[in-house]
Amino acid sequence: MTEQSSNSLRRGWTTGACAMAAAKAAYTAFLTGIFPDPVGIALPKGEKPFFPLALEGKGKDYAQAGIVKDAGDDPDVTHGAMIVATVREGGAGTGVTFHAGEGVGRVTLPGLPLCVGEPAINPKPREMIAQTMSEVAAELGHSGDVSVEISVPGGVELAEKTWNGRLGIVGGLSILGTTGIVRPFSCSAWIHSIHRGIDVARANGFDHIAGATGKTSEAAVQAAFGLSEYALIDMGDFAGGMLKYLRSHPVPRLTIAGGFAKLSKLGQGFLDLHSGRSQVDFDWLAEGAGIVGADSALVAAVRNANTANHALELTRQAGFRLGDYVAQRALVTARGVVDGVDGGGAMELDVLVFDRNGERTGASGA
Repeated sequence: MTEQSSNSLRRGWTTGACAMAAAKAAYTAFLTGIFPDPVGIALPKGEKPFFPLALEGKGKDYAQAGIVKDAGDDPDVTHGAMIVATVREGGAGTGVTFHAGEGVGRVTLPGLPLCVGEPAINPKPREMIAQTMSEVAAELGHSGDVSVEISVPGGVELAEKTWNGRLGIVGGLSILGTTGIVRPFSCSAWIHSIHRGIDVARANGFDHIAGATGKTSEAAVQAAFGLSEYALIDMGDFAGGMLKYLRSHPVPRLTIAGGFAKLSKLGQGFLDLHSGRSQVDFDWLAEGAGIVGADSALVAAVRNANTANHALELTRQAGFRLGDYVAQRALVTARGVVDGVDGGGAMELDVLVFDRNGERTGASGA
């Protein structure tokens, strides 16, 4: 069911694609009494995958089908989850209506591309499912007025591992996907969540948000400013994804918070802070140590440090604030991204550096 990608990592299918296939199978069985198994669908870019059914059910006024999601080699929390579609007759002239079943959340905050109170079934999966329902209706001579309920057994527990609560989606997972395909380690889902987190913060009037590289720095910056959880953006390694979006979707104030090593890379000019795509430059750190006042022996020790945190400790023990230098240089990089024609340049920016214990060890305003 899952195809091989060019780099030998298996790509998989989004929850939206699985919901689309399940809905097609259920609707077909609702009209004919026969479940197509496997069921084939056409994705937006022309792919035509087939999905085996893991669940078939039929009653007096409904039919339902379930598909087990295969995310390929992507570390997706919904890999192995059952995506179930239940189809019923809709009211005359209503077209395709969507409903949240077990394990699918509802929108409770403005800022998402769905109205408050709506099932968390994103616009593109809705479009894909509606188009498929229309095709089945035309083929089998039905009005196309159909109620589609999507459920994910166990979805409430799975949602606790996602950003949904912070985005104001309660009661379960979101049904996502724009192309229907999960590309392993593409990072698109994380960046999508960053963007939606910014949208929710803006729509709910938060004038100060914080993007953090990890849990320790997130907890520290939240405590420092008393920020709501809805004002916290889990940017992880994707500083560029956050900053570029803020350039055209600005907020009054942004604080960037992170560990010394991650923010050293931002200070060097990298926007992707992942260890596989950027590295700490110890010559750069050594130069910074000299700028903050270290003597030649300490500069040499920083240049030959085992890790970035080792370099930080060497300078801290000697009374020099290398963390401030890193924060100031990271601010320069961030300002260079958001300053532009889109409006982000009006934002107030600051950077805080924290150590592994959550102790502040650098600030851009220091």
